[in-house]
Amino acid sequence: MKLSIVIVNYNVKYFLEQCLHSVQNACQGIDSEIFVTDNNSVDGSIKMVKEKFPDVILIENKENKGFSYANNQAIRKSRGEYILLLNPDTIVEDDTLRKVVDFMDQHPDAGGLGVKMLDGKGKFLPESKRGLPTPSVAFFKVFGFSSLFPKSRLFSRYHLGFLDKDQIHEVDVLAGAFMLLRKKVLNEIGLLDESFFMYGEDIDLSYRISLAGYKNYYYPGTRIIHYKGESTKKGSLNYVFVFYNAMIVFAKKHFSKKNARVFSLMINLAIYFRAFLSILTRFAKRIILPFLDASLIFIGIFFITSYWEKHFIFPDGGHYPFAFISIAVPVYLAIWLLCIYLSGGYDKPIKLRKIIQGMIAGTIIILVLYSLLNEHYRFSRALIFLGAIWGTTVIIVVRLFLHVFNINGYKLNVQKTKRFIIVGEKEESDRVRDLLQQTGMNPAFIGMVSFHHHRYNSNGFIGHLGQIKEIITIHKIDEVIFCAKDVPAQVIIDKMAELKNEQVDYKIAPPESLSIIGSNSINTSGDLYVIDINTIIKRANRRNKRMLDFTVSCSLFLLYPFMIFFVKKPLGLLKNIGAVLFSYKSWVGYIPLTENESQRLPEIKKGVLHQLDALNEKNLPLDTSSRLNFLYARDYKLLNDINIIIKGFRELGRR
Repeated sequence: MKLSIVIVNYNVKYFLEQCLHSVQNACQGIDSEIFVTDNNSVDGSIKMVKEKFPDVILIENKENKGFSYANNQAIRKSRGEYILLLNPDTIVEDDTLRKVVDFMDQHPDAGGLGVKMLDGKGKFLPESKRGLPTPSVAFFKVFGFSSLFPKSRLFSRYHLGFLDKDQIHEVDVLAGAFMLLRKKVLNEIGLLDESFFMYGEDIDLSYRISLAGYKNYYYPGTRIIHYKGESTKKGSLNYVFVFYNAMIVFAKKHFSKKNARVFSLMINLAIYFRAFLSILTRFAKRIILPFLDASLIFIGIFFITSYWEKHFIFPDGGHYPFAFISIAVPVYLAIWLLCIYLSGGYDKPIKLRKIIQGMIAGTIIILVLYSLLNEHYRFSRALIFLGAIWGTTVIIVVRLFLHVFNINGYKLNVQKTKRFIIVGEKEESDRVRDLLQQTGMNPAFIGMVSFHHHRYNSNGFIGHLGQIKEIITIHKIDEVIFCAKDVPAQVIIDKMAELKNEQVDYKIAPPESLSIIGSNSINTSGDLYVIDINTIIKRANRRNKRMLDFTVSCSLFLLYPFMIFFVKKPLGLLKNIGAVLFSYKSWVGYIPLTENESQRLPEIKKGVLHQLDALNEKNLPLDTSSRLNFLYARDYKLLNDINIIIKGFRELGRR
């Protein structure tokens, strides 16, 4: 056998589906086999592979032991002369596999090969070619010199920016997203080092290939799309620790003890420096807008108070007590901002309605508390009303400013309807158009563009692929969707690269799929269009669910002496109150199903109660229970949780 393709998957079902379609097309005419090693995904990946790609050799892991371990499982079973390690968030051209195999056949000195990679907008990815991360190279990368001087032979050795991206080169390191390896070389040097859980294994393997006397080649004669990110968040603290610790493992393995110590020290400093910056940046992003709101409202109330007491309350001289400004106003601010937060006023995109709701709710709470205070501490209802009016006005003005100048991504929730074109043939274009209309996006325009020149003037097409640039301009298109069934991957990549400077996004619709995929990164929210949308993952819903849990727990704790007469297991109730208060559980969760029956559902806390408690049903069929879980996640409503808690009240002590 000539070629074995190995794909490790972890919870990226829709990207895996698209990848496998492109790989199957590229395997035509090549004696090949395809492996998918699944690292215990819970998003339905395994079921999808079995149903849509029955010829794929599937390895189902019951736990995630890492990227290297999963690749090695498939490599040991493979029969190919060449092994291709391929990420699931990639798309290969139809002739990619033939070209790279031919190159390896013609270069017996090649131990491994990587290709030119583009992101989801058709832009070149610099990690397509990399240098060995020696201490100096790593230093320049970690502290940003490689970004400042991307073409420098001294500073840019990490991504080899001084090498022409359109020429074949010998390189130190192959990108793990696409590594074509000679099986004979792997038998000689060993498989992937499983001490690298994620990241670093490609550097280690590339280095061992070089040490064995073979060459690693960067080959730009073909291209792939790589959405980047796998199943990790590259801006997260977890990524920083995992990636840089992988560098330390590499250094200890291959560098001298002295150099390894220096490298480890430098990397550890970089880890904590980056971690500190990440924490500081996140904190600043979260606190800066509430801090700005509080500051502006406080300043406004200060001047309103001065004016009010001078002209209305104390015209002959006098002031409100210092406690009003120093204690009462900060308390008002805290209540207003908390209510705005709970109403969703700090979520993106900005919803002015939520801000107004929060201010009204906060004002009502303040007035209720005000009425309960001793008369000595009742300063002025008028100032509360004036402060609320000023606060609402200034917050809205700030949001309008943020929207106009698009600062930090804050935009008003203006329902901008996108304009689409779908590139493909009639049958598939109609299917994708129907799918797009079912996502709830309400497109302003959907035009169909024929892949073939001679068919565009019929069947509702507005033009053909050769006219796409003019179509984008004339019809003011926001997004181009390519039908993978009709348009070859090479043509898709060609057009994305050709139009990379156009202000449009690109998506790809795999055949017979309920998804439309694309973006710079698989972690970019909103770029994956699927018919069923799990609304429980929305920040507002998660926040409201947590607030309900907290409120119910506090209420049950206060009323516990009375609850013991109504709840079946009083001690269990007390334990559940503690578990929910400390966020180990939620009062309402999914109906328990076995692991093999899991489906693509957002992760939430284990529930004390579930929907069957509201239905007074205990033994519904499995498919019905699965459907109820799905509907609960997709159409989450706080009232549903309240209803379940009321109807399942006697079971609140369940363990």
